Amino acid sequence: MLEVLTGSGLAASAGLNAYIPLLVMGLLARYTDVIQLPNGWQWLGNGWVVAILVVLLVVEFVADKVPVVDHVNDVVQTVVRPTAGGLAFGAGAGSETVTVADPESFFAGNEWVPVVVGVLIALGVHLLKSAARPLINATTAGVGAPVASTAEDATSVLVSLVAILLPVLVLLFLVGLVFFAFWFVRRRAVRRRERRAVRAGGADR
Repeated sequence: MLEVLTGSGLAASAGLNAYIPLLVMGLLARYTDVIQLPNGWQWLGNGWVVAILVVLLVVEFVADKVPVVDHVNDVVQTVVRPTAGGLAFGAGAGSETVTVADPESFFAGNEWVPVVVGVLIALGVHLLKSAARPLINATTAGVGAPVASTAEDATSVLVSLVAILLPVLVLLFLVGLVFFAFWFVRRRAVRRRERRAVRAGGADR
């Protein structure tokens, strides 16, 4: 169960920022004993991989904070974030962390399953983020973009660390995410009805 929570948290984190969970795992695996990546994922701790992730993170960090550019970035990241989520779940679910002392092959014989699960989790978070950002930009005249992006990056870092160190707390994040998604969908539905009512009122005149 802890392996699943670790993988789920890392995948959800990738839905907010593709590179943060991969970089967190790579750095912790390379420089600490907090996490030991499974054999098939040890490349995440390679120095060149870490350097490339840092560069990509810087580009993502800047692009996601500029109105309009952030929308283009989200379109591009529709492929990147789910892919990163699949990698993060696959590596995290099979890793040995300070919390999981005896990591068995949870998905024994079906190594593709955790990758697919991670892709779906990250895609769901990404779609929610992508849907919320235009609304934030429109209601704040673009001022809210860097604030929202910074909050998303901070959340991605926090969830990545929690997923590795205290995976049980990932449940709180996932539950909160479900409630936010429910609230956001209802909010959008209300706004659509209000806009239709305004248009209908204008047509009657």
